[in-house]
Amino acid sequence: QVQLVESGGGLVQAGGSLRLSCASSGSTFSIDAMGWYRQAPGKERELVAAISPGARIKYADSVKGRFTISRDNAKNTVYLQMNSLKPEDTAVYYCNSGGSSTYSFGTLSYTSGDYWGQGTQVTVSS
Repeated sequence: QVQLVESGGGLVQAGGSLRLSCASSGSTFSIDAMGWYRQAPGKERELVAAISPGARIKYADSVKGRFTISRDNAKNTVYLQMNSLKPEDTAVYYCNSGGSSTYSFGTLSYTSGDYWGQGTQVTVSS
């Protein structure tokens, strides 16, 4: 069983920044693909960003150029740096692992796995 613990959410004004962290208890973290999802009230959960074991990266179109996903295998942690935040970024953000990723023709695909963190609230005020 893998435990994921997110941190770093909060309230920020539009244009501000936050950095989310997700610490994994998994013993195979360095070979796990990891993803960040978010769910806004009344909306379905959506993939925000994903990173493969080889650090190939995928972003949702809505966050490209503003968000950066990264990983530190020595710390079993994946990060999501969020800049130029907008009110529409308001959501609960979840870390995910146990899934799979494929890379083809310059594009990373990520399929979510069974392990989810508890979520961290991000609220962006206008």
